[in-house]
Amino acid sequence: MKYMLIMRATDEAYASMVEFDFSEMLETVGKFNDELIRAGVLVAAEGLADAAEGVVVDYSSEPPVVTDGPYGETKELFNGFYVLNVASKEEAVEWAKRLPIAGPGFKTEVRRVPSIDEFPQDNEWIQKERAWREATGQL
Repeated sequence: MKYMLIMRATDEAYASMVEFDFSEMLETVGKFNDELIRAGVLVAAEGLADAAEGVVVDYSSEPPVVTDGPYGETKELFNGFYVLNVASKEEAVEWAKRLPIAGPGFKTEVRRVPSIDEFPQDNEWIQKERAWREATGQL
């Protein structure tokens, strides 16, 4: 089963990161990533650029409205993610507990990523996606 670990931080948590040595942070995160790789559970991991560099596409009107960042409240934003392939939600939670981010204002949301097998297999679009995944080695 795949699970996404979604890392969130408040403005205060971001502010506390200013004190961290960037090289030391890369070393700490790199070691954690290496553990995930050696355990054979890492599918993907990415950090995200500052929300101020992003945009929001709001579909509540026609045509959709695009708003430059920063946007939303801090509690609505996330700054990075991992996708893990593990046996259970409990295993995903155990990995989340080991993430090398800690302290007030840091949280990680753990969400299951449904597989293509959970969708109606007789659907034309699911069949096309399955063929694409097979052709690109993603199944």
